[in-house]
Amino acid sequence: MSRPMCYRCFWPQPLCWCGSITPMPSRTKFVFLLHPEEFKRAKAATGRLTHLCLADSELYSGTAFDDHPAVQALINDPANFPVLLYPTRDARDLSKGEFTPADTGGRRLVVFLLDATWHLVRHIWRDSPSLRRLPRIMFSAAAPSRYVIKHQPEAACLSTLEATHELLLALDRSGLDHYAMPDQLLGLFQRMQDVQLAFAAESARLGRQRHAPRKKSPRCTPPPPKPGAKRRRIFGPPTTTPPPAHPPT
Repeated sequence: MSRPMCYRCFWPQPLCWCGSITPMPSRTKFVFLLHPEEFKRAKAATGRLTHLCLADSELYSGTAFDDHPAVQALINDPANFPVLLYPTRDARDLSKGEFTPADTGGRRLVVFLLDATWHLVRHIWRDSPSLRRLPRIMFSAAAPSRYVIKHQPEAACLSTLEATHELLLALDRSGLDHYAMPDQLLGLFQRMQDVQLAFAAESARLGRQRHAPRKKSPRCTPPPPKPGAKRRRIFGPPTTTPPPAHPPT
């Protein structure tokens, strides 16, 4: 029998986080664009929890956002200054003072964040030219990832929650926003991991497996992963160039 779920934070109801979250006001609007595969793989991923912590934020799932009415309304609203958090070499580094309040011209800053791995974010990039045209911002000298339940391929690779926390710190330092509750996101992140570690320890003590092993037919066995292949988060070190607009042929 499946456990009753909270369909707001996507955790089991006995572990629901909603009652312990205080939505934080901000001058910036945050828009999380979640790849559908990321949603299927981890419904309780950190992007959704981050969205719940920010009063002025939205979360949409998809890969092609050029025909998404809400996303296009935010991009095309003349009162907004839309940007994409994306660490490329030509991104303006908030940590180095390369983006200031004067650059917005008095408009509301709207930050789009792509919630997916590097592999999955290529689909969003390829299918959403309007996002590719946005100015890009980034931060640098961030704290290493605090993930303990997952192995990050590099210390600079961050979860969506950690990246948003570092972004808010950079926005606060640059005068673009005020980070009123800097302890909430990281506190929630730590408690989330503590719960998962406790569950894993209890399962190990009882000899339980999270998923029952499946018998695989030789015909259906997928090819082994390429040596050294890693599942990277999008928020990592700057890349020389963004993902290609079209897949290589």
